[in-house]
Amino acid sequence: MTTLTVREAAERLRSFDNILILTHVRPDGDTVGSAAGLCAGLRRLGKTAYLLPNPELTDTTAPYFRPYAAPEGFTPEKVVSTDIATVDLFPENARPYADRVDLAIDHHPSFTGFGRENYVRPAAAAAGEIIYDVLAALGPITAEMALPLYVAVSTDCGCFAYSNTTAHTHAVAAALLRTGIDFQAVNKIFFRTKTKKRLALEAAMLSGVEYHDRERVAVLAVPLSLMARTQATETDAEDLSALGGQIEGVDCAVTMRELRPDVWKFSLRTGPRVNATKACALLGGGGHAAAAGCTVEAPFEEAKRRMLEAIAQVVPDFTL
Repeated sequence: MTTLTVREAAERLRSFDNILILTHVRPDGDTVGSAAGLCAGLRRLGKTAYLLPNPELTDTTAPYFRPYAAPEGFTPEKVVSTDIATVDLFPENARPYADRVDLAIDHHPSFTGFGRENYVRPAAAAAGEIIYDVLAALGPITAEMALPLYVAVSTDCGCFAYSNTTAHTHAVAAALLRTGIDFQAVNKIFFRTKTKKRLALEAAMLSGVEYHDRERVAVLAVPLSLMARTQATETDAEDLSALGGQIEGVDCAVTMRELRPDVWKFSLRTGPRVNATKACALLGGGGHAAAAGCTVEAPFEEAKRRMLEAIAQVVPDFTL
């Protein structure tokens, strides 16, 4: 797969109009912020651009998305995807566009090259980092673009604490801050506020944590029954995968979220000993070396066993 340069991606976007931008299922801050920032940048160039409505938005991401949502009946001439590694991650309403993405912009090593043209940079901490570079090649970055892009970049690197953070990540963040955005409000919402239901979820997850591989692997489960018992919403359950990695001595945190009965979404957060994307790829998923995911349809114990066996295949010194 060949990938465009920053300049080439910028020129493609300059030539586009009547553009629809796609985000992935279970949208996070990166896919939403990247799409919204890109949409704002395209509109500044005089383009007609919208985001395809995503039914799974949370209360924290929706405010950045809604101003750019496409009206019913909008027919695009060009389609762009942001932060989507594979068409399997398209929401149901995006499936009709699976074979007509004109430009795919992504940062996952597991990216499958589904776009007619692609701009992929796995070294980037977030897709928002890439979108910033592309928009900067098209003109000045405004505060309207910068605010959602800051959401994208900061959330995908854990407020600049994760190992994917680079000097360029900090440089992009600094440039975004210089536009005058209220970054402190973003940090408060995404990193320093938890609902009581979220705290109840975390308490239950930690009380039931299982340790494997000489306590270097932690498995935390979020069954449907727990969501029902705590009356938690999708907003309460955002980024639960970050919890296990905070446990001392754990370098592979496995979070199991039950989406439907016996359908488990796995999220791995790992240190250098465990390549998360290689483990998840064995179960049909992908992502980054330190953060990846997959979905397994099986009862809890079997699903957990499959994941532990996948980790064991990519970690030479793994012990059950």
